[in-house]
Amino acid sequence: MVFSLLLASASPVRRALLENAGLSVEVEPARIDEAALRDSLLAGGAKPRDIADALAEMKALRVSRKKPDRLVLGCDQVLDLGGEILAKPESIDEARAQLLSLRGRRHELLSAAVLCEGSAPVWRHVGRAGMTVRPFSEAWLDGYLSRNWPDIAGCVGAYKLESEGVRLFSRVEGDYFTVLGLPLLDLLAFLTLRGDLPQ
Repeated sequence: MVFSLLLASASPVRRALLENAGLSVEVEPARIDEAALRDSLLAGGAKPRDIADALAEMKALRVSRKKPDRLVLGCDQVLDLGGEILAKPESIDEARAQLLSLRGRRHELLSAAVLCEGSAPVWRHVGRAGMTVRPFSEAWLDGYLSRNWPDIAGCVGAYKLESEGVRLFSRVEGDYFTVLGLPLLDLLAFLTLRGDLPQ
């Protein structure tokens, strides 16, 4: 039987990363209220890393409870700007405000992945990437937003490193896949070690 991973995410980028690595992927997005869960965790004093991990686990568990015989991958990404968490922008004005707050500063992207099987977590990892935004002009920002909205609406920080968003940065520290929202190398290493993928 061919190994197939069930992805509890509607992200086309995560699906493409997994399929490009040779995995067979089925998608079943987890229906959870991410904003409410994030706000609840923040109110309880949770750190950004723990919030990313908890949200990824909740997504994986939600789908795993319906399909306990499958290996389910849940993912989440959190942008940590000096302890402040930025969510996906809901409007072009919010995207502008986020990018202006990031301008000339360093932030961290925390990409969490949790595998569940039999309605229980069997593996988890949180990848970190350090992102330094260049001091761009507001005129350039206006053009960037007009060219890229609403495509960037589904991205924390209102950017995609794999497209024009790369021009926002003067430095990127860490794993490229983690920036895209999935610590792929760590996941593949685990699946190979477990015997799901060939050595």
